[in-house]
Amino acid sequence: MNDWFEAEQRVERAHQLAESRRWTEALAELDAALAINPGNGAWMAHRGYVLDQLERYDDAIDAYRSSAELEPGDVDVLLALGIDLARMGRGEEAVESLNEASRLAPDVEPAYCYRILAYADMGEHERAEEMFYLAQQIREDCPHCFFHIGSSLAARGLYERAIYCWSRTLDIEPNYPGVKHAIAEAHREQGNLDRAREYYLAEIRQDPGNVELLFDLAELEHEAGYPAKAAAKLRQIIELEPDYGQAHFTLGEILLDMGEPKEALEALRTANELDPEIPSMHLRLGQALMQLSEYRDAQRHLAAAAVAEPTDESVLLMLGNCQLRLGRNAAAADKFRRVLALSEDCPEAHHNLGVCHFLEGRFDAGLEHMLRAVELDPENAVAMHKAVLVLMHVRRWKDARAMIERALALDPNDAALRELRSRFWRYRVQSALRRFGNAVRRLLANLRN
Repeated sequence: MNDWFEAEQRVERAHQLAESRRWTEALAELDAALAINPGNGAWMAHRGYVLDQLERYDDAIDAYRSSAELEPGDVDVLLALGIDLARMGRGEEAVESLNEASRLAPDVEPAYCYRILAYADMGEHERAEEMFYLAQQIREDCPHCFFHIGSSLAARGLYERAIYCWSRTLDIEPNYPGVKHAIAEAHREQGNLDRAREYYLAEIRQDPGNVELLFDLAELEHEAGYPAKAAAKLRQIIELEPDYGQAHFTLGEILLDMGEPKEALEALRTANELDPEIPSMHLRLGQALMQLSEYRDAQRHLAAAAVAEPTDESVLLMLGNCQLRLGRNAAAADKFRRVLALSEDCPEAHHNLGVCHFLEGRFDAGLEHMLRAVELDPENAVAMHKAVLVLMHVRRWKDARAMIERALALDPNDAALRELRSRFWRYRVQSALRRFGNAVRRLLANLRN
């Protein structure tokens, strides 16, 4: 008798602790009571409820299942079980439990409401809508129903209808968690960045310590063309959560775009220490090191990026450029050929492969690629400039002159091109004089004989 009395006392104590929201202590009291009397379904259901408050949903599901086995037919337990299963993305199990709840109590609205969520997660959106309309017949002002059907509509790209449903959620319950965030995401998907920003800020005011929200807002600011604002938000996140590796990484990316490679490298190295598995980590580290002219370290990271993404043209181009800076012309040429094997009309690869050939003295082969780069990118004055120099070197004067005029037509005030045109005439005259001198010397030699 003393053990049973103790168990009852512990359950009573658990209720008192739960009323004070002291969930961990309440759970300990329930566990002690259930150790004495494990066959009490009501206590097990209460344990599930406490676990829900602790956001230990998988454990709560186990508790509700045990309760349902001990006391079959308890609609409240079936509902709680179905809701947690839906919350955890276990749609088929959720539908099974909620169907049983509806069979026992057809007018219980949550059994329909959370089947909207379950069916939406399963991609069965028509069934989700069916549950929504059935739920509406029982209760027209359920904020959860509008939120769940909004998620179903957004998953199908029906953003205007989703925003309408989520707005109805706000009308019914202005502080409904996550709904402003959802509306912000829908506006962002539609390109309505100013509206998206309004809802992000509204959600942040409601949940100021939510770093995921701040991160989404930072991404939005960057997307909207405000990198400094994005960087400020990311630094705010890092102050709140210094070990948030993705925030350090994204800050590094934005600083690269802002032309601050030294600060970017510091942020990226921190991110790499916290989470080395972030995609594109080696690429961004290599990019920062390239901008700082630290080519050997850059090559190491870019080579790792190329191993991870062997068909990524941007990685191969950057690695090739790095190897070109290190004087590894053959290795660089190999990377540019790999790019052309993936995309034969890449002007940058043709340009850079042309440079590799020039450096090796293979002027005809290099000129072929350089002219192809100009053909693919008719406004590439840099490629034109290099092509002119080689055309002059191989004495293709007519082609060199035409290329100079073509480049100057793009930018008549380009000082380098104007200087090149002056050099062109000097070189041509000098070349003609050399040829004349050689001819005279040959004539004199013949006369002597």
